[in-house]
Amino acid sequence: MSAQGNFSYDDQPSGSTDVNLTSFSIAKDLTYTVPTLQQALAINPQIKIEMLPWSPPAWMKLSGTMNGGNFNDSYMPSLANYFVKAVSAYKQQGIPVYAVAAQNEPENNNTNYPSETFSATEEGTFIGSYLGPALANAGLSTKIFGYEHNWGDTTYPIAILQNTAAYPYIAGTSWHCYAGDVSAQSVLAAAYPEKGNWFTECSGELTGTFSGDFQYGMENLIIGATRNYAKAVLEWNLALDATAGPQNGGCVDCRGFVTINDIGLPAVLLYNVENYIFGHASKFVKSGAYRIDSNSAAIGGGGIEDVAFQNPDGSIVLIVFNDGNIQSSPATFSVTYGTSSNFSYSLPGGAAATFIWIP
Repeated sequence: MSAQGNFSYDDQPSGSTDVNLTSFSIAKDLTYTVPTLQQALAINPQIKIEMLPWSPPAWMKLSGTMNGGNFNDSYMPSLANYFVKAVSAYKQQGIPVYAVAAQNEPENNNTNYPSETFSATEEGTFIGSYLGPALANAGLSTKIFGYEHNWGDTTYPIAILQNTAAYPYIAGTSWHCYAGDVSAQSVLAAAYPEKGNWFTECSGELTGTFSGDFQYGMENLIIGATRNYAKAVLEWNLALDATAGPQNGGCVDCRGFVTINDIGLPAVLLYNVENYIFGHASKFVKSGAYRIDSNSAAIGGGGIEDVAFQNPDGSIVLIVFNDGNIQSSPATFSVTYGTSSNFSYSLPGGAAATFIWIP
């Protein structure tokens, strides 16, 4: 989703290279990305930024193009330096980078948009021998997420964590929703409880329905991802225009949290289902909260699903979703917390509610 088409921070003419990155520049990010992030951080300084490439520069790849193909492993030192320069350049703009991932969706090789096959062996070698040491030597505390792909494969993230050189540098695993089941996160949490899990990408589509997408988001992302050890939950994108763009060869019907309908003037801001899904959590669950124990029906079983958190200020948040059919009768359930906060509540099928206890 790029209004500027394909670009990297070090584009070169076909057949040319820049191993020492003498032409490196984030100038194109200064048009849209950097100013937007600066505005967001001014509103909420606690925002955490993850950076990851959809593709390295084309000259670093065997395919010679950003759209698909494989990495040329001889350029691993240059790619590590590329990351250091990117994180450092953003830091100079007042944007701290919380985490990076070596490659967006490393098992996705698509010739229609920037992508790259980057095997688990390659990623483990790159993180352990190049990226991790390069960030450390530059004095950067940026975390490294491993994998950054779908729930459908647990062997890849386990393989890079089994790489003894990469292991010390990897903060944990980042996940997308487009294949597999959210329980994959628990597989990694059980195998490597000392490492984190972050859920970093899912997208609604214009072909979806409000009720169907609300159900999926509540039970798989807000409740499912966090009950399966996610430290964060993100969707993609924040805002798109009336034609689901700007597009750059990828998704043609993705939907943002909001749509900026600029077909007529003045432009109109439309709030989509993702805004309401995430509002149940983001307005109440604060950065640094811990998930606390609560009993919940299984995902997709038609019952009352929930997740609970304790915020740093001691407040308790309970998010509840009724997985029953929207035509069914409301379900009544009881909530017990401590000895003085016991009550019953009736929730329609397909609806969610958030409860908060203020200390």
